[in-house]
Amino acid sequence: MDKAFTKGLRLLETLALSEQPRGVTDLAAELKFTKSNVHRLLTTLQLQGYVRQIQPHSTYELTTRIWELGNLVIRRMDLVKLARPAMTKLAAATGETIHLSVLQDTEVLYVDKIESDHHIRANTSVGARAPAYTVATGKAMLAQLPDSYLERFRPLLKRYTDTTRTTMEELREDVELARSQGYASVLHGEWREGIAACACAILGRDGELVGAIGMSGPDTRIKRKHIKQFSVDVIEAARSISTALGYTARG
Repeated sequence: MDKAFTKGLRLLETLALSEQPRGVTDLAAELKFTKSNVHRLLTTLQLQGYVRQIQPHSTYELTTRIWELGNLVIRRMDLVKLARPAMTKLAAATGETIHLSVLQDTEVLYVDKIESDHHIRANTSVGARAPAYTVATGKAMLAQLPDSYLERFRPLLKRYTDTTRTTMEELREDVELARSQGYASVLHGEWREGIAACACAILGRDGELVGAIGMSGPDTRIKRKHIKQFSVDVIEAARSISTALGYTARG
């Protein structure tokens, strides 16, 4: 067990339970740590944005960073719960694998999934990640963000399959197409070979990006015409989840 990490967690918990900012001496006394140990831990937590120092008495309190992280977890749990009915309906309508994803910086994180009943199907796992610029759910979410957000992909663009889009121009084209269509698609796997997919972004109460829902399967079975057909169901699923999250389309 990492003793320093454990001590850091205990210090965070103590500060969270404290109604007033705390000093090094009384924290050390309560936790039975040395003052130098407490000071070192506080300095590390301050550098990472979890703690701030209050002057002029050099006391310490938590920032809202812990709350922000907890809020993300709660929102993700709410998203999975609220999205399930729409995912089930979409799975029945398409017969393909359904994914629920969220965007974490430049990656897509799969937070829920319904497997296709087909013997040959798209293989992904809940908790797995993929470069956002290579998958349909990622492209759908990027279409909801400012163009400036795309710049963070510039040093990351690389080829995973023969059809991976590897230039900023191509990425911008995909994002613009997703915006104009109302959904994003991948006709031939850009992250893993042989996968076709279609996805649409999910919005929260204030129109903020929350996640994306998509369907995927082998490109030997899913052709361009099927993507076009399935896009109607995918858009409806995303709209249903967004509504459940409190989003109201603004005319």
